[in-house]
Amino acid sequence: MSRTLKIGIIGSGGIAGSHVKAYQELADVEIVAVADQIPGKAAQFIDFWRIPSAQPFDDYRKLLELELDGVSICTPNVAHYQTTVDSLRAGKNVMLEKPMSVTLEEAVEMAQTAKQTGFMLNVGFQPRYDPNMKIIQDVVQSGQLGKVYYVETGGGRRRGMPGGTFISKEIAGAGAMADIGCYSLDMALNAMGYPKPLTVSAYSSNYFGTNPLYHNEASRFDVEDFGVAMIRFEDDLVLNFKISWAMHMDTLGPTLFLGTDGGLKVTPAGKGPWSGVFDGNVGAITYFHDVRGHHTESQIPLIEHNKNLFNEKVRDFVEAVREGKPAPIPGEQIVRNQAIIDGIIRSSLSKREVTIDLL
Repeated sequence: MSRTLKIGIIGSGGIAGSHVKAYQELADVEIVAVADQIPGKAAQFIDFWRIPSAQPFDDYRKLLELELDGVSICTPNVAHYQTTVDSLRAGKNVMLEKPMSVTLEEAVEMAQTAKQTGFMLNVGFQPRYDPNMKIIQDVVQSGQLGKVYYVETGGGRRRGMPGGTFISKEIAGAGAMADIGCYSLDMALNAMGYPKPLTVSAYSSNYFGTNPLYHNEASRFDVEDFGVAMIRFEDDLVLNFKISWAMHMDTLGPTLFLGTDGGLKVTPAGKGPWSGVFDGNVGAITYFHDVRGHHTESQIPLIEHNKNLFNEKVRDFVEAVREGKPAPIPGEQIVRNQAIIDGIIRSSLSKREVTIDLL
């Protein structure tokens, strides 16, 4: 019989409820504590989700004094760094919501702390658990595209701007890039084995978020709602990245992988104002290649599934903790995702190309 794993949750905002539901579906997992810096909010959360076994805390550091096997960190982005570092140093495995951090320096220290302490830092990119994402990765890494030299990824919602903590730079650090752009980057970078980025040249704007015609919190909207970038990597690879929360267009196009022997086009699923971004499902995968000199297009069959990708992410984390395995989506890898977002922010502000300095 398996030992019951004890889990704490830090931050009781909207996403924390998804963590609760995922943990509650797993056998031999118990949520024993919830922390939120707003007095009384953790207790309200425990009552709402009916977690009688959980203790409420207004200070997450008190929660970390408990004997816990892991914690889910569901705080606003700006708090990811300190809560993660403190949790790892307290001997807890960490399931961290995306984005990893606000700055590259924070991400690097978080990954270093995980390595130094020997505890797991797992970052939550649930789209990876779509089996069709695995198909994309397998095709790209199989070599059948030849040398991949150009990738285009991203997506755009015609209208899809959140509010609250998402639109404050002081709390979120960035807007569309941190919210949905990190998913698009992870889809492409993971398929390619997370190559090392070297430089970024970027542009961003927030014409829609700051306009009361399009957003009811326009007066406090100070993050980007649109961004584009050209990123150079090692091995003469370039990536064209684009992301949008709002625009006068139906789509910013599919993800493309161009190789010397073939190409791959990945179209996102869904229709409507909130579709067109790779934070969900795959719509179609098409393989372009030549057969005996003839241009050929092959539709790669999709895998039909009804998986709850968020639950799969939490399940994988729990299994890794229970079995002593490495982090399924290690922070050490996602540092490169954060490095690109950090570079985009710096390049947009300086209006010039910037370098990315990673060891």
